[in-house]
Amino acid sequence: MTRYVITGGAGFIGSHLAERLLQEGNDVVVLDNLVTGDPDNVEILSRYEGFEFLDVDVARPYELDGPADYVLHVASPASPDDFGRLPFEIMAVNSEGTRLAAELALERGARFLFASTSEVYGDPEVHPQGEDYWGHVNAFGPRAVYDESKRFGEALVAAFKRHRDLDVRVVRIFNTYGPRMRPSDGRLVPNLISQALAGRPLTIYGDGSQTRSFCYVSDMVDGILALLYSDVAEPVNVGMPEEITILEMAEMIRDAVDGDLEIVYRPLPVDDPRRRRPDITRATELLGWRPQVPVSEGLPKAIEWFREKLGKA
Repeated sequence: MTRYVITGGAGFIGSHLAERLLQEGNDVVVLDNLVTGDPDNVEILSRYEGFEFLDVDVARPYELDGPADYVLHVASPASPDDFGRLPFEIMAVNSEGTRLAAELALERGARFLFASTSEVYGDPEVHPQGEDYWGHVNAFGPRAVYDESKRFGEALVAAFKRHRDLDVRVVRIFNTYGPRMRPSDGRLVPNLISQALAGRPLTIYGDGSQTRSFCYVSDMVDGILALLYSDVAEPVNVGMPEEITILEMAEMIRDAVDGDLEIVYRPLPVDDPRRRRPDITRATELLGWRPQVPVSEGLPKAIEWFREKLGKA
């Protein structure tokens, strides 16, 4: 039986990865201190045989018994609200946390996957963003705690590959949405859905003309696992190649919940990217992957999950 170690496995994408692997009959060990992870996700995963949970801070030394065939470092707070609330925790988990997870993989002879992000491209001057683009990031700005720590994490992983022969995979995750996002996450989709379900005006930052590319979480899991099992060692973008404006997303959510809700506008945060869309040529050609769930299909599923989650709360 294959054994996977997933840091941040109680979080949004991490818990979906863990559940998919458990459903396939694997052993999965989740390491998470629940700073942004959800205990409800741990409860869901605990229903599967082969699941183990360790409540640890992965940016500090920890003990793990038994073998590991794959180590997936998915841990990191990732929302704009987290950048101001948990700046040092974010930098620690993407630097020392990455090193410790890579050391664990090296010690156990495991393949190592680092969950990077489209934020390494910053506010891009190249569109769409391909993996060869080096990015446009303000290292002194408020988003840098996440952007630059992920860039550092990639550099660290590359050093492990180059100098210590670690078998690595690097996925650059673009905007992802779906069930298990935190309602108070601070990111666009959970913010708008939570506001709509509460009957409040929908808040847009800027004029709404900024674009994003929204990938449903099941497609993201498919892409990450396709990369994990491939021979592709260079970074790979995984995301939806179709972009929509922030205003269009707000209107879709409003129309799905309550078409009479008002849309209000607030100032655009510092360094907020104007456009974001992945070039997924590498994923398509080398992994045979491309997303299958359009926003028109995925968004209702996300709204229904939020309706149930907020109803319980």
